[in-house]
Amino acid sequence: MNVLLKSAKIIDATNANLHLKKRDILIKNGIISKIAAKIEEDDKIKTITLKNLHVSIGWFDSSVCFGEPGYEERETIANGLKTAAISGFTDLVLNPNGNPLPDSSSNIVFLKNAAKDSATNLYPLGTLTVKAKGVDLAELYDMQNAGAVGFYDYKNAIDNANLLKIGLQYTQNFNGLIASFPLNKQIAGKGIVNEGIVSTKLGLKGIPALAEDLQITRDLFILEYTGGKLHIPTISSANAVKLIADAKKKGLNITCSVALHNLFYTDKILEGFDSNSKLMPPLRTSKDAKALLKGIKDGVIDFVTTDHSPIDIEEKRIEFDNAAYGTIGLESAFGALNKLVSTETAIALLTKGRERYNINTPKIEEGATACLSLFNPDVEYTFENSMISSTSKNSLFLNEKLKGKVYGTINNNQLVLE
Repeated sequence: MNVLLKSAKIIDATNANLHLKKRDILIKNGIISKIAAKIEEDDKIKTITLKNLHVSIGWFDSSVCFGEPGYEERETIANGLKTAAISGFTDLVLNPNGNPLPDSSSNIVFLKNAAKDSATNLYPLGTLTVKAKGVDLAELYDMQNAGAVGFYDYKNAIDNANLLKIGLQYTQNFNGLIASFPLNKQIAGKGIVNEGIVSTKLGLKGIPALAEDLQITRDLFILEYTGGKLHIPTISSANAVKLIADAKKKGLNITCSVALHNLFYTDKILEGFDSNSKLMPPLRTSKDAKALLKGIKDGVIDFVTTDHSPIDIEEKRIEFDNAAYGTIGLESAFGALNKLVSTETAIALLTKGRERYNINTPKIEEGATACLSLFNPDVEYTFENSMISSTSKNSLFLNEKLKGKVYGTINNNQLVLE
């Protein structure tokens, strides 16, 4: 692939020589060959000229679900990766929620092979326990050798504290990363939304923020005792931010993420009974959303994720109580985040997190492999169904006014444009 990007404004705060500068970028055979104020066009090289073109290193998402294997009606790996590329993402971590669940090295190999030759790189997580049942540890070492970048019983909290303790001790032998979903099931009970004024008003069973805070407190005590690497995915409460901030001050090896929709929306949106707003963790109050946003700005929250979760229409277009949890988020991610924070901050957040999963961070420099996201941060628009590339259309952001259009990506010697 040989392309010439014309007049691209580079967003890369790690590179003072290029940050916020307009440059032509010549890419030959997937390698950045030249970066200059002006590069002459060549008939043999495809020239890309796009309105208000901005580029950054390729974006990364630490929490994405598809459907394959087992739930291809939700999303296939091939179309999911194509959607990610169109949405600006060059690297993503795939949650273990297919059927069968990836609890062995052969399952990890299948996922890696299914994603081979795609423009977007897929890095699978394996389950922490066999069949994610929380009883016996899965084949963690073998899975990491096969390409798993961490271990997580997706959205299933680890009830057995001793199991988490043993897991953190064992994975230190090979620098493994464990993710622990922040939910105390006993406190959560049969709740389905945030417990508060809105849930009471609507007559919906609530999940108090206490369920999240208790689980995180327990996990942090265990981490302090054992050592190891722990990640708390998709926190949603104000207290969670404080707890993790304190743990980091102690020097614990802890990271956390937040789902973009928990920054953008609060539980007030539940009043429409839109099943796309049924999420886990649930949307909480404006106080929580503000604390999460402050946690990002203060560096307590390590990265933002789309928590992209395709769900087919049969599981969403039913009574709210019975609907499945989840919303897709890849296609709307940049437009939503860019509306909440400055473009420079949005790009910094979208490119953070690779190191936690032992994934190399790309660079924008001559001689480097081209791994770029292409976008226009100034376009304002209403997000519509026609803009969704995912097989499932369960987006909470439908009809929302967003800011920022993604043109596509360059990665793995491939150019993908919307």
